[in-house]
Amino acid sequence: MSSHKILAFLQKKDIIFSAKRYGIDALGAMAQGLFASLLIGTIIGTIGEQFGIPVLLSIGSFARAATGPAMAVAIGMALKCPMLVLFSLIAVGGAANNLGGAGGPLAVYFIALVSAEFGKLVSKETKIDIIVTPAVTIAAGVLMSILCAPVIGAAASAMGYGIMWATELHPFFMGILVSVIVGVILTLPISSAAICAALSLTGLAGGAAVAGCCAQMVGFAVMGFKENKWGGLFAQGLGTSMLQMGNIVRNPRIWIPPTLASAITGPIATCIFRLQMNGPAVASGMGTCGLVGQIGLYMGWINDITAGKKEAITGFDWTGLVLICFILPAVLTPIIAIPLRKIGWIKEGDLKLEL
Repeated sequence: MSSHKILAFLQKKDIIFSAKRYGIDALGAMAQGLFASLLIGTIIGTIGEQFGIPVLLSIGSFARAATGPAMAVAIGMALKCPMLVLFSLIAVGGAANNLGGAGGPLAVYFIALVSAEFGKLVSKETKIDIIVTPAVTIAAGVLMSILCAPVIGAAASAMGYGIMWATELHPFFMGILVSVIVGVILTLPISSAAICAALSLTGLAGGAAVAGCCAQMVGFAVMGFKENKWGGLFAQGLGTSMLQMGNIVRNPRIWIPPTLASAITGPIATCIFRLQMNGPAVASGMGTCGLVGQIGLYMGWINDITAGKKEAITGFDWTGLVLICFILPAVLTPIIAIPLRKIGWIKEGDLKLEL
């Protein structure tokens, strides 16, 4: 088959090899799947645990158990898979997430991408499509999961441990790096939560990640309050700073204040308050979204007390959480923006959202 025919066939199957489709569309959709399973399950389960409501614990447990399938189907939606391929990705996501261990989300991402495209290749090409398409999709995905997911999981864990080790060794400089990088990723149309979960990012590194995410979300929410009022405050502060991406593309300079704020709050979190994320790793990349980051920090304190690593939750702990997650981003970001506004780098309306 000539290259022209191959390209025509791929075009007919809507298989597009592009950074946007794989790096933005698929990863962004994966974040939605992650939120609709692991994150919401964590929130509901935590409420059930703290208030002693067994049914909420069960609901949270079932939601978390669907993490792999939810992410895989979300990726399939982003790749515009036919229905049989889409439904077959449920099994693929479950296998990749289970076999990937700590790197489950990363394994789901790569394996779901490949198996989805395999499924699209054979979709509606035979008279027994109802057998061939799911068989190819599931077989390709599960075989890849068996062969690759444990390796991806081990690599992700090693990278996560390396980041955490470096943060323990150099809390000031690594606090800056982790906070800035994870915060920027949170605002980009990719999943900081999925990346933190994939790398199993906890401990001091997780605390720095929380600081960076909060700086972006609360920072943008407060800095743009004049333009967006209370709706924008809640949409960004409890939702996502990703809403500002269109404005960032138009004027990248509006990204400077929250990013510099994260460079300040990161090392304060690691060096002064020793803020550690010992709850679910996924919470490290959520910031103030649904207060998942703060719930994760609190869960970590409870876990440490149960394990005998911590005697009690202190006032210093709560002070660190409130300062790092809310007060410092809300104060620092607008202050950093003042000189930028004076020199015209940030103008009125630059942060306006269509809500």
